[in-house]
Amino acid sequence: MNRLDEIFSRDAAQFSRNYLQYVCEVLRTIEVEEIAALVRTLLEARARGAAIYFIGNGGSAATAAHFANDLAVGTNCSARPFRAFSLCDNQAVITAIANDHGYEQVFSRQLRALARPGDVVIAISASGNSPNLLRAVEYAQRSGIHTVGITAFDGGQLRKLAEQSVHVPTGPKEYGPAEDAHMVLDHLLGAYLIRLTRGEDP
Repeated sequence: MNRLDEIFSRDAAQFSRNYLQYVCEVLRTIEVEEIAALVRTLLEARARGAAIYFIGNGGSAATAAHFANDLAVGTNCSARPFRAFSLCDNQAVITAIANDHGYEQVFSRQLRALARPGDVVIAISASGNSPNLLRAVEYAQRSGIHTVGITAFDGGQLRKLAEQSVHVPTGPKEYGPAEDAHMVLDHLLGAYLIRLTRGEDP
């Protein structure tokens, strides 16, 4: 059963307590070594001047945009900002690809045009089963582009396919807690990397 159904209460204050407690439980189950490995991947990409592309659908598309903003703009005062981009934000490009080639290719076609070997693709998906993300990860791996999955639920195919992952264990279809945790990851990484790179020599 969906945990949110279990903790539901018609008392809004009680449901709020239950929801926040559950999100805290979810956050405690994330493997911090997976986060540390992602930090290393981001720092290595920055060191070699590689681009970092974020992709996702729906709420995860908003998270992808937020990640790219926090990485690229949040570290803009450092000597070498991260070259981070969201591929979710250009509606003309997305709708052109979807119309001409199908929605499953909206990210892989952008990577084909923009990404180079040594770049990084970070796919964000609660289910881990979105065909357009899987297609993009498959293209990236054929092209020498490093792949990372940020997942939830049971991780789906993305967790198995990506070279590395940060997994948020939740029950199936628990999108709220999953996406809450993904945003905590964004702000955790941003807070760490901003401070790590602060005051670097040009």
